Amino acid sequence: MPNFLTRIDPLVAGIIVSALIAFVLPARGAFADGFSVAVKLAIALLFFLYGARLSTREALNGLTHWRLHAAILACTFVVYPLIGILLRPLSAVVSPELYQGILFLTLVPSTVQSSVALTGIARGNVSGAVVAASLSSLVGVVATPLLAMLLMRSSGGVLIDASVFLDISIQLLLPFLLGQLAHNFLPRVREIAASKATKIVDRGSIWMVVYSAFSQGVVAGVWTQLPLWQILFLIALAAALVVAMLWVTGWVPGTLGFNRADTVAIQQCGTQKSLATGLPMASVMFGRATLGTLIIPLMIYHMTQLVICSSYVSRYAGADESQH
Repeated sequence: MPNFLTRIDPLVAGIIVSALIAFVLPARGAFADGFSVAVKLAIALLFFLYGARLSTREALNGLTHWRLHAAILACTFVVYPLIGILLRPLSAVVSPELYQGILFLTLVPSTVQSSVALTGIARGNVSGAVVAASLSSLVGVVATPLLAMLLMRSSGGVLIDASVFLDISIQLLLPFLLGQLAHNFLPRVREIAASKATKIVDRGSIWMVVYSAFSQGVVAGVWTQLPLWQILFLIALAAALVVAMLWVTGWVPGTLGFNRADTVAIQQCGTQKSLATGLPMASVMFGRATLGTLIIPLMIYHMTQLVICSSYVSRYAGADESQH
């Protein structure tokens, strides 16, 4: 492994290595199909372990914490779209099509898997993050197309795919509920979930998601559609946006009286944007033929948010451990 990777957090190093492997050896054909299934299984296992680790009281507190959910939804579907509108002058610097991609990334829901995993790493409110991030995806089924119709130039109608409700229920919420049952009736499973097993799975699932997503981009040839300076510009813009949102989602919850665990959940769920949800939505709304330039900003933001947020929560967790 290159020396510079050995000096940074293993989670961040793994994200970078996963992306590099995807560029050199992207998943294709039958392997890509099999790996996609493996990613879904890993995410389901992660949510099962989170369910097994949390007490039922903690899970119920997460479900009823409406102030937390409102704060995250406001970040995702109010603050971000406003930022997207304020960035409109960028269309004079980059192509109008690329600006549309930047605007679109501000409209998609929050991630579920990585935001919950990073909340867990930083010892935040995991149960609240599970509910809030899942709710963001469900709200996004309606909110993202509506915002796109209002703010983006799009030819043709916008379709809403209600299958996302079933996908979230089967892949995320069902394993979490099964984990809750295991927590109450299978002490051995509860012990495993409280061990390093959850740490291994949450990091591993993030690396798998990165490899899978960037493999899709490489195979589709999206990275050859922009000059290098525009890609570097998008990386810098994404980094600035993530850092700014981490500050906002750290400062505002403090002024509103949220505790540390809730603040972590708001930061991770309110700062991130979902590539896994954004790509299918873009395909449905705009058609696969026009996706190239449109999805590049979202892919770059996805990678950037994982690197920065992973580094952030790793320091957060390290500081927390030093106090105990």
